[in-house]
Amino acid sequence: MIKWRKGLGAAIVLLLLITGCSANANTDGTAAATNAGPEAAKTQPEHRVIATTVAAAEIMDALEVDLVGIPTSYKELPKRYASVPQVGNPMSPNMELVKSLDPTDVLSVTTLQYDLEPVFKNAGIEASFLDLTSLGKMNEAIKTLGGKYGRQKQAEAIAAQYDKKLAEIKQRIAGKASPSVLILLGVPGSYLVATENSYIGDLVKLAGGRNIIQGEKVEYLASNTEYLQQANPDVILRAAHGMPEEVVKMFDKEFKKNDIWKHFDAVKNNRVYDLEERLFGTTGSLTAIEALDVVTNMLYP
Repeated sequence: MIKWRKGLGAAIVLLLLITGCSANANTDGTAAATNAGPEAAKTQPEHRVIATTVAAAEIMDALEVDLVGIPTSYKELPKRYASVPQVGNPMSPNMELVKSLDPTDVLSVTTLQYDLEPVFKNAGIEASFLDLTSLGKMNEAIKTLGGKYGRQKQAEAIAAQYDKKLAEIKQRIAGKASPSVLILLGVPGSYLVATENSYIGDLVKLAGGRNIIQGEKVEYLASNTEYLQQANPDVILRAAHGMPEEVVKMFDKEFKKNDIWKHFDAVKNNRVYDLEERLFGTTGSLTAIEALDVVTNMLYP
């Protein structure tokens, strides 16, 4: 049994605080009839959708669905939604503003469900939480949304792109030994260890890597450097979130100050890589194809 450092609960809370998901539609979010005629227009369902995370907004853009509300974020959002009202931070949407937009659907992600579900319920708002914790689950979520909003064709096209990339990677790594991998998720002032159940952990697995943390049900664990050193991974991946530049500096300081890191083979062999936040978020996103290429190159240089 692995004895992880106390304070896991606090670390998970810290992570959640910064984590960073009809063929035509009108700009106000109502669906437009594709076949002209009053009867067709009457039967066309009306959707007024708010996406409260960047990943969810990007998925809806790929599905060609208009939104009536988007998250407030330092990240660049799809141009389709340039004039759409912002409803606040993904972790704490402005409920009054959300309600004022009269949504029929509000989209968030399962990694925020524990904290946000009671908030939405108390405000009388129906919310759906997309499971984007793995590429497979993200594809299923996209297909479900495609069916709900009449965008099956777009959803199938997105899934097909990922299937093609996975086939390419499988062929590329065929017959090669799987490198052992440690994934560190850094947040300002602390870091966690990502398991296979995390989105980045899933990408590593799909790229042929073997996570040194096995048999856990949660996405992240508090760090136990002594155990990690005993596992001695071939590769260390460092993901920085919240304030990427600050977190990278934190990692650099930790690796220099804590003498134990110099005993890792990954450090000795210069196989420590920093992951770009744009590609490697805490939930799945449409950058998965590019992310898979990047991590595969890191595991099989």
